[in-house]
Order: sequence, then C-alpha cells, then structure tokens
Amino acid sequence: MHVPLHYSLLLAVFTLLFVLRVCGQLLVAIVDIDFLPPFEQWYSGFVPYSVLLPIQILIIGVMLKIVLDFARESGSFLTPKPHAAVFIKWFSYVYFFSIVARYAVTMTLYPELRWFTGTIPIWFHMVLAVFLYTFSHYHIRQGPIPS
Repeated sequence: MHVPLHYSLLLAVFTLLFVLRVCGQLLVAIVDIDFLPPFEQWYSGFVPYSVLLPIQILIIGVMLKIVLDFARESGSFLTPKPHAAVFIKWFSYVYFFSIVARYAVTMTLYPELRWFTGTIPIWFHMVLAVFLYTFSHYHIRQGPIPS
C-alpha cells in the first residue's frame, strides 16, 4: 500500500517534537539546566510525574510504531479501519479544541503566563492532537466509510 511521503514526514516531525518535550522535561527533572525552562513550566501537575513519564514513554512507543509502519508502507497501523479513523478524527478535534479552551482559560486566569510561560504541556497536547488528526486523515482518505 503506497503512503504519500508527507504523511510519514508529518507524523515523524510530530513524534520528534513530543520526544524532545519528554526528554527536555526528564533532563530538567534530573539536572538543573539554565537554557531550558524550569520543571514547573513543563509539568501541569494533573498526574504525578512518576506516573506521567511511563505514560509518555508508552505514547512515544506507539507513535514510533505508527511512523515506522508509514515509512515502511506496511504494518498494523496501515490496515484500513474506517470507523476507527472517523472516531480518531473527531476525537482529535475535541482534544485539540479542548486544549485551545484550556489555553484560553489559563491566559484569562493567569495573564502573566502569556504566551509560552508555563504552557508547555498545552502546546504539546496540541502536537498530539494534530498527530492523531494526521493519522486519521490518511485512513479516511483511503476509501469510503462503510455505512
């Protein structure tokens, strides 16, 4: 099955961005690095970091498998699943716009955080949402959705 190159490249870029975010956060958690924002700006505190890091590593593993399948033009993540793709597409919309709303609320309640201070988690949730949208977009374009 042929996969247009732009899908593989976009998914790889989004994966790389997320990997850099996780590595940056881990690095700041372990070592005090002056050129990176402090740990508090990488971390929203919703999930304890000891739980969050393994979840992030799992997400990276799935993202890498998807990128690999797209790059090789074969694998389980290229098997057409039209209904799942539609669900993922709509989920990506809800996910993205809920994060946009989170940003708006954060900026309203904490205007001193504009634009990027303390919003690293928000921006990278957007990256994950766009990854999901790109993945679903490929699958939806592969054929008609059965009724």
